[in-house]
Amino acid sequence: MKQYIKRYAKNFDYPLFFVYIALTLFGLVMIYSASMAWSVNYYGDDPDRFYIQQLINLSLAFPVFAVAALFPYKHFSKKWMLMTILAVIFLGLVLVHFIGYAAGGAQSWINLGFANIQPSEVAKVGIIFYLSGVFANKYKNGNINKLNESVAPPVIILTLVLLSVFLEPDLGSMMIIGAVGLAVMAASGIQFKFFARLAAIVVGASAIFILPIMIFASDMIFTEKRLGRLDAFFNPFSDELGFGLQIVNGYLAIGSGGLSGLGLGQSIQKLGYLPEPHTDFIMSVIAEELGVFGVLFVLGGLAFIVLRGLSIAMTTKDPLARMLATGVSSMIGIQAFVNLGGMTGLIPLTGVTLPFISYGGTSVILLSLAMGVLMNVSMFHRFEKSKK
Repeated sequence: MKQYIKRYAKNFDYPLFFVYIALTLFGLVMIYSASMAWSVNYYGDDPDRFYIQQLINLSLAFPVFAVAALFPYKHFSKKWMLMTILAVIFLGLVLVHFIGYAAGGAQSWINLGFANIQPSEVAKVGIIFYLSGVFANKYKNGNINKLNESVAPPVIILTLVLLSVFLEPDLGSMMIIGAVGLAVMAASGIQFKFFARLAAIVVGASAIFILPIMIFASDMIFTEKRLGRLDAFFNPFSDELGFGLQIVNGYLAIGSGGLSGLGLGQSIQKLGYLPEPHTDFIMSVIAEELGVFGVLFVLGGLAFIVLRGLSIAMTTKDPLARMLATGVSSMIGIQAFVNLGGMTGLIPLTGVTLPFISYGGTSVILLSLAMGVLMNVSMFHRFEKSKK
């Protein structure tokens, strides 16, 4: 154990660690700034309601990160671990349809009494661990390119996860999970022709289940709110006091900030004009208060984590490490793109949070778990290089 700790400290990825800490603490400060007026105006509460809750969330997230960083990632390929991951994923995704409650137009939350949990967030991280472990074993056994033997079970699992999240319906999370699942498969070592066939199977299988639901239960999927968001995507100014309100006021916040911003705490749009500014539109408040410099700080930190993970994935010789690093970094990158794309009008709004920055307990805890695993993979990669 002593030797393990010594090797752990020697190969610790300090840049990755400090960027993770910097983003989460910066997010905590911006949540306090963005949520003060909203908390008082709409909840009749103390101005630090969301700040204190996020502080509690981080007090849980940091130990989760530490445990994940110490836990040897090679255990993710063991059968007991794969079965545990699947049980946790599907337990949450099944229960949310029976005892979950709606928030943001989707029945995607479960109230545990002492806390709320979002099973689709668990599925985002869990599917990375599961697919990485399954395909690492198939790579080791030499049947990674045998379509029937190799890919049928994980494809079925991924399709069922996508279908369950779609039925909530949480379309943003479904897209992220699907994209991340394909990214892990692309990094598995499978030949391109088999990967292309595999991707087609995943898309086709999902379409077989999803299209009939969209046709015969269109009222459940195409709600007034979702159709309004779609209209706002094409022309937010046509309904700037309705469905376009969030996008238009986000634009005003970004435009007001300029290069250096109005100053920390000085946002105008957070004073009741921008709905829930501490969640998926928190970057608008950052742009308004801290300007381009604040935005670049966040984008630079997220880009560093993504590129660090992809660099590890491209240089390590361990298939499991390659897939875990690809999965975690692609999840963070894709989620950041979906959030910022919705805020800037590049894609329709989905309600997806900005990694490490937006308010949210389930999100920051599970992202910390994923970052801990990436840290463990990075340390193994450094140790692997030092032996040469």
